[in-house]
Amino acid sequence: MGGAPASLTRGLEACAYGLGFDAFGVAALGEPATRPHFDAWLEAGRHGTMAYLDGAGAELRRDARQPHPGATHAVVVAASYGGREPSGPVARYARGDDYHVVLRERVRELHRWLERELGHPIDARPYVDSGPILERDLAQRAGLGWFGKNTMLITPRAGSFVFLASLFVSLELEPSAPFEADRCGACTRCLDACPTGALPAPRVLDASRCISYLTIELRDGIPEPLRAAMGGLLYGCDICNDVCPYNRKFSKELSEDSPFRPRPFLDGVPSRELALRVLGMGVPEYTELFRGSAMKRAKLAGLRRNAAVVLGNTGTEADLPALIIALGDALPLVRGHAAWAVGRIGSDAGVAALRERLAVEPDESVRAEIESALRAADDAPDEMSKSRGA
Repeated sequence: MGGAPASLTRGLEACAYGLGFDAFGVAALGEPATRPHFDAWLEAGRHGTMAYLDGAGAELRRDARQPHPGATHAVVVAASYGGREPSGPVARYARGDDYHVVLRERVRELHRWLERELGHPIDARPYVDSGPILERDLAQRAGLGWFGKNTMLITPRAGSFVFLASLFVSLELEPSAPFEADRCGACTRCLDACPTGALPAPRVLDASRCISYLTIELRDGIPEPLRAAMGGLLYGCDICNDVCPYNRKFSKELSEDSPFRPRPFLDGVPSRELALRVLGMGVPEYTELFRGSAMKRAKLAGLRRNAAVVLGNTGTEADLPALIIALGDALPLVRGHAAWAVGRIGSDAGVAALRERLAVEPDESVRAEIESALRAADDAPDEMSKSRGA
């Protein structure tokens, strides 16, 4: 192959598709075209509590040459994680094995291929959603797709249900042509469908209102005005992807041996059933079920908080015993959200349990949640019960 940039790039592309990637491209490193938008997004505080995106991390993201000094190009790849799978309480990307681990190994194999082909070591570093990089910008520059109005990268090969990964290399490769077209047209289905208003304008994400952020990244209490809009979503959200016409056209089914296939306890399990299991889950069960899963990002406390919200939106009086037990949980975060859920379900037994807990609750934030829940239960207990089929 001779090591010429063009022939080397073609060989890498063949290797990438052989490893199971669905899209491939090469980008020369430099200042991202989206840098001004990124800076404005941070300035507006739309990143919520994700402080790692600001500060030193923000400075590195402003120039793709900085995260791995000496690198000149990035091999950028995308892998489908199953856009044809049915929707459910857990976002599709998190139902199987942790994509960080799976894709990092595939990208390392690209690195090994390069070294075998050239016969000497190559300075390179893989990134899989794990470094200070504006991945979508790199992917667009590498020709993989365009930015949808939901801010996701949409690829003609697999839609937006894809993971992005890259290999930064100190090596001359032939850059791909950037993807210049904007194929969203006048469509606003993603903006219209977002239940929490996290997409206030095309290609603008207010992360602090996004259900994925609320259920995964946020470590504190979920703002009360946004809880009802979360519905039965326990971890992540696919709504803005589900409604995209291009996903109906481009997204792919998972192969039988895909590492991203849902784990048995997540496969087709209804929101309410899964929430009940998670709410009562202890550390040993959590450790066993979520070993090697991206869902560990939310921690057990976060998952149990989310489960209480799901039950507040989908539960019935039959779920009150589990929620009442959670009113005595060791963590204020869980107690407060369980109180909200009890108030949402509404019943004499629930009100009695809330009053009993209020008499002994030491945490001021939880006391405020209980008092608010009591007001909610007093306001519309009959309507709330009817909405759940009680």
